[in-house]
Amino acid sequence: MTVTRRWLDAPAPVRDGQEIDVARLGDYLAAAFPDLAAVPVTVEQFPSGYSNLTYLVRAGDRAVVLRRPPVGVEIATAHDMGREHRILSRLAPVYPKAPRPLAFCADDSVIGTPFYLMERVEGVILRKGMPELMTPSPELAGRIATALIDTLAELHAVDYETVGLGELGRPDGYVRRQVEGWTGRYRRAETDSIPDADRVASWLHDEMPVRSEPALIHNDFKHDNVVLDPDDWSRIVAVLDWEMATLGDPLTDLGTTLAYWAEPDDPPALLETRLSPTLIPGTPRRADVVEAYARASGRAVDDIVFYYVYGLFKVAVIVQQLYHRYVTGRTSDPRFERLIDGVRALSAAAWQAARKRRIDDLF
Repeated sequence: MTVTRRWLDAPAPVRDGQEIDVARLGDYLAAAFPDLAAVPVTVEQFPSGYSNLTYLVRAGDRAVVLRRPPVGVEIATAHDMGREHRILSRLAPVYPKAPRPLAFCADDSVIGTPFYLMERVEGVILRKGMPELMTPSPELAGRIATALIDTLAELHAVDYETVGLGELGRPDGYVRRQVEGWTGRYRRAETDSIPDADRVASWLHDEMPVRSEPALIHNDFKHDNVVLDPDDWSRIVAVLDWEMATLGDPLTDLGTTLAYWAEPDDPPALLETRLSPTLIPGTPRRADVVEAYARASGRAVDDIVFYYVYGLFKVAVIVQQLYHRYVTGRTSDPRFERLIDGVRALSAAAWQAARKRRIDDLF
């Protein structure tokens, strides 16, 4: 593959309703970074993603990334910019794939909400529906997938106590709290009757594993949350979107990754809602992903069916929450209009997996 800057991840014009007051931001930058005083400031927005919003801020010849909560939501843990900034501040010095944070602003008067700035890591991000010329070869797609799973295992091996993240979460009872928490979030965001979602929620309550080996987990680990080296796409240079990172059972992280990992023979409705480019020829199947993670991490994966069902349910709830924002008028983003179809497809896949129970039958 010929490497050009053509495929570098790039911003676009800011979407309607998600604008930032550039003048106020420029004043903040001048105060926080004296070398940026009296320089022109421009703002663009990275167009992908449904949750926290990400912008590219250019001040003179310098470019930084700004992260802020989505418009129209309460700032809970998943949208706590101070928390995300603290995670990166402690992680970046020991985990090179965590972008370096630069500043945190809690003053709502600047852009209307707290935000933080971090370094920009230039590279390639693979997403579903990428241009055909951008699609990696089967051999390269396999190496990218291997790098992705190795990176997940590396993250789970971080000594979170040593880096000062021991207070990030409560590992004991993590799985139970997650099952109960995601079920509660689903009920609060429920708009349509989806029997499969109800069945899966009950099954997860009844089948949850007892053990839980804690680790630092990302909670949204997939292809479009990693940045690839533009000169060697099989090398991951950064992991993005740490908004849901916490301490917990690492297999919940793997289960979420598997939920994003669509395969060509999955049901059509599930393929239509896929969020990752895992249909590229050469990409390993979910069973291979599980085996690769087990080898890289040294962890037992005996209960992976539970974690896969959990991952599907969690993603379904996230999609349901986004759809609820659309239904209640808190966003007019047209991308949200058909998300309920994704909730149905993910719930159906989760219930089908739950009924199979055995990993050999599932994968």
